Amino acid sequence: MKIIALGLIALLLFMVEREVYKRLWKDKLFVSVAFDRASVEEGEEGNVIEVVENRKRLPLSMLKVKFQTSRNLTFSDDKGSKMTDLYYRNDVFRIGGGERITRTLPFVGKKRGYYNIKEIDLVGMDLFLSAEMVHSFKTNCYLYVYPKTFQSREMQVSLQNLNGEVLTKRHLLEDPFEYRGIREYQPFDDIRSVNWKATARTGKLKVNQKNYTALWTIRIYLNIEDTGILKKEDAVESSMQVVMGLAKFFLAQGICVSVGSNGRDVITGEPLRIKSSAGAYQEEQIRKGLARISTEAEPYNFRKLFEEEILDEAKGTLTLFVSPNGYDDFIQLLNLCQEKKVWYKWFYPTISKEEPDFPAGILENLTVLHLRS
Repeated sequence: MKIIALGLIALLLFMVEREVYKRLWKDKLFVSVAFDRASVEEGEEGNVIEVVENRKRLPLSMLKVKFQTSRNLTFSDDKGSKMTDLYYRNDVFRIGGGERITRTLPFVGKKRGYYNIKEIDLVGMDLFLSAEMVHSFKTNCYLYVYPKTFQSREMQVSLQNLNGEVLTKRHLLEDPFEYRGIREYQPFDDIRSVNWKATARTGKLKVNQKNYTALWTIRIYLNIEDTGILKKEDAVESSMQVVMGLAKFFLAQGICVSVGSNGRDVITGEPLRIKSSAGAYQEEQIRKGLARISTEAEPYNFRKLFEEEILDEAKGTLTLFVSPNGYDDFIQLLNLCQEKKVWYKWFYPTISKEEPDFPAGILENLTVLHLRS
């Protein structure tokens, strides 16, 4: 009888324990998963910070924290995770009453993009691991992986030549009688603009900054439309890097830069349009805009989207096209640019080792960027 009584008491306690855990396991339990910063560049490291805090006395013998994010974020510790189109993370905690646990999960931003963690799933268990309780809640943490700056010998030479053309035309627009300040000398400055008094006073070469008689701006258009059967994914990603390289180069000289693309924003679905501006804030806006371009969604028709504004060129404007595809409709648009005397250059990233076969007039304004296959 005593054995039966003890067995019944044990069963009762077991049932009470399960019921208590079912009701109280998530009370005063606080879990968060977040990126430690808002942005990284392609190839850079970042961290996901997991925090589990149990503010009640009741311990949790096992708590699973699950979330999913993009497979383009490569985690160094991927135990208990699995990979499909997404990366599924499953971390196990054992946490006592009044305890707080913080874990840092390092990762590498493998590919440009906009990534987030939208939901966290919790799976709790009682002391005897006999009951499983599930709870899910929404979260809102995101990460920008910015495109790298494209670098190659071809790109460097092209920028040097282009800079010479820009400086030549820019000086034609300067007003020699109006000044807007003094700044440090840069390699692209004319020696005649050196302010010798300011140089002698500071010990560093200083130049006068002149106002311009007309607005000077660089327009960059990224075209990711592809009419071919085989998609050029690597070339498209390299095109984003080329845009970033061009934007940084001219923004560093104080020149206003605008960017447009027929790629769809992953959040709004709209084409990329960044109005002309200068400075560090403009560079950040361009980085974010490029990160959010989707290569999976069908892009807008480039010519329909931008032809009118491209052909309506203002004085002192240089138009730069970045396109890994030279299909007929795009070539026709470039021919129109030549007819309307729009000052333009086309940057053409390609994995092909053969020289492109385009009309002679277009080849004069073409920079071929050979990518490593």
